[in-house]
Amino acid sequence: MLFRSDPGHGGSNPGARGTTGLHEKQLSLVLANRVAERLHARGITVQLTRTADQTLTLRQRVAIADRAPADLFVSIHANASPTRTQRGYETYVLTARGVDVDGRALRSDTTTPRPGVDPDVALILDNVERGASQWEAADLAFRIQRSLRDRRGAAGDRGVRQDAHHVLLGATMPAVLVEVGFIDHPIEGRQLAEPAVQGQLADAIAEAIVDQLAD
Repeated sequence: MLFRSDPGHGGSNPGARGTTGLHEKQLSLVLANRVAERLHARGITVQLTRTADQTLTLRQRVAIADRAPADLFVSIHANASPTRTQRGYETYVLTARGVDVDGRALRSDTTTPRPGVDPDVALILDNVERGASQWEAADLAFRIQRSLRDRRGAAGDRGVRQDAHHVLLGATMPAVLVEVGFIDHPIEGRQLAEPAVQGQLADAIAEAIVDQLAD
């Protein structure tokens, strides 16, 4: 089994800035590494789209995931709001339009490696896999939300949502994006900088992935 973890942002794209000075790119990499440690201990192979503070485009992240190909793909992020008053965690899956029109447009010149398969056939197979993976992606998103709720409390559960996040477009495996909390919230932002809370978040994400891969 191969799991692909995507620490959001990085390099010249720091993401949101927290109340403690912690940037989203730093938090996402810490969490991705801690999730990887937990999964490695369970015998699951993990590959990160980045292992250092490097800049990757959203399209490069999807291409890395599809090259493996991985069984699951989770992009880890932290949220922010203009008023700095929102808090809580949420997990995203693609909209139907993101799976269909936008995904095909983005992947028109980037296909999953399929040795010996005609390129036109490979594109068709990519489209089939991309559509078929959405049921499992929704299931994974639900498991992540449930696991986060168990550790972070029901009050912060913002639910499973749909959006055309570009980092998910074109993925041929079940792919979700998780926002672990609002890094700019005066209380939650400080919590996200605490190693104990980061451990809770890593435990939650890893548990959901283990459960998903076991089914």
